[in-house]
Amino acid sequence: MDEALLLFSVVVVIIAVLASLSSPSEARAFFVFGDSLVDNGNNNFLATTARADSPPYGIDTPSHQPTGRFSNGLNIPDILSEHLGAEPTLPYLSPDLQGEKLLVGANFASAGIGILNDTGIQFRLHEMGARRALVTGTGPLGCVPAELALRSLDGECDPELQRAASLFNSQLFQVLQELNSQFGADVFISANAFRMHMNYVTNPEAFGKTS
Repeated sequence: MDEALLLFSVVVVIIAVLASLSSPSEARAFFVFGDSLVDNGNNNFLATTARADSPPYGIDTPSHQPTGRFSNGLNIPDILSEHLGAEPTLPYLSPDLQGEKLLVGANFASAGIGILNDTGIQFRLHEMGARRALVTGTGPLGCVPAELALRSLDGECDPELQRAASLFNSQLFQVLQELNSQFGADVFISANAFRMHMNYVTNPEAFGKTS
């Protein structure tokens, strides 16, 4: 179990936490923890080279300007906020995060961040009142552009890294089941980013996209 928890804590890229619900349809707050996949601008306020404050980031936003998200437009927390019927969470370093904005939640994600096992973040969040945590595993590592440039001769995803990602995600799912057993409730919900990505790439027509 200790090795599994270490794997969980070091490699998981997003923990999106909903605080306890005041009603079945209304979430009290939405908190985001993770790296560049969910960073919505915190690194704009940090002295770091991991930044998304220049083109082509943000090219599909209404302003066509970078927003600090490592994306051409919205990212995962933005989409989740839309489905919750809430406004997007602000970066925790943003000077606009004050007053009633604090009741929406906050985004603590930062590109390049890591989570160490000894922080015990998954347990401390539960003790602080978090009752739902969406945990995404790793995406298709073998398809990352940098890896394609280093390993691929024909544009195909690297099979070794793809297998590694699949092995990790299956172990992550087992860890979450064990954690839920400890808490006696479905606190941790897994999201298979690998499968979602590959479904989109291999069958874009199913998602309304044409080549």
